[in-house]
Amino acid sequence: MTDDVFFLSGEQVARLLDADTAIASQRAAFTALGAGGVDLPGKIMHPSRFDDSVVFAYVSRLSADTGAVAKFGSVNPGNAAAGLPTLHAVVTVLDPVTGRLAAVMDGTAVTTLRTAAASAVAVDALAGPDAADLAVLGSGTQALAHVRAIARVRELKSVRLWSPTPRHRARAAETLAAEGLPVEPADSAEAAVRGASLVAACTLSTTPVVRGQWLDPGCTVVSVGSFEPGRREVDAEVVRRAMALGAVVVDDPETAAGHAGPVVDALGEGLLTRDDLVSLGEVLTGRRTARTTPEGIVYYNSVGLGIQDAAAAWAVVEAAKGERR
Repeated sequence: MTDDVFFLSGEQVARLLDADTAIASQRAAFTALGAGGVDLPGKIMHPSRFDDSVVFAYVSRLSADTGAVAKFGSVNPGNAAAGLPTLHAVVTVLDPVTGRLAAVMDGTAVTTLRTAAASAVAVDALAGPDAADLAVLGSGTQALAHVRAIARVRELKSVRLWSPTPRHRARAAETLAAEGLPVEPADSAEAAVRGASLVAACTLSTTPVVRGQWLDPGCTVVSVGSFEPGRREVDAEVVRRAMALGAVVVDDPETAAGHAGPVVDALGEGLLTRDDLVSLGEVLTGRRTARTTPEGIVYYNSVGLGIQDAAAAWAVVEAAKGERR
């Protein structure tokens, strides 16, 4: 049974799913989602009663010629202090015709690459064409991946990176600068954000690290760490400013309404309604418009969807097949 099954490590996934391939996979995922052509059951996101970890499970299918994909894993915030990824997972891929196992791969690498790639797709769709100054909140795996991915869709003039621990942000900035990216550490979140035309929040914070009063007109804010109701990387002012002269964009309105902390709060307070939530897929398919004025604030909150894993995993499988031939 296992002779024709791909077993792929994180290193193999990273090699097969290069930045441009990852971005293309996520554009395909959200375009298909926006057109209503995918299988996307509700995801499981369950905080543990024993510690601060969160177990999750996603199942989805991108198309008739790609089989079902499942991801199972956990988020362990304490890993950051030990220099470990906060997320670990495994992805399984099934044959589209028989349902037999087609691949098992490292889900940590898939998640890192597809999350950053999806943010790059969002930036490309939502930000102004001249947006080139990036602020990054966070210094872990996702923060570095986001700088690399966004640099594929915008020619970045500057990147200011902040996280609470000075040595972590200095090390992250040095790593990216060594790759030829214009990155320098910032002394505070405010110093990073003020003057930026792009903001990427890549933390697990339960309190806002991005405040609306810091944002310049025309700024696009991307948040990937507010994936459960108790996590909120941006404050209510970010949402207010986006609603006033811009848009609140999400990966999926139904999922965001139940999981994205700032969105859950804004819905509860009557600051916005579900109809106000614009899906990224709707923007990509031209069904709705997010940026209607150069001065507007666009806020994109991603909680992560199984369809992203499905698209990325099948891109990995196809690349692996190509190497085998």
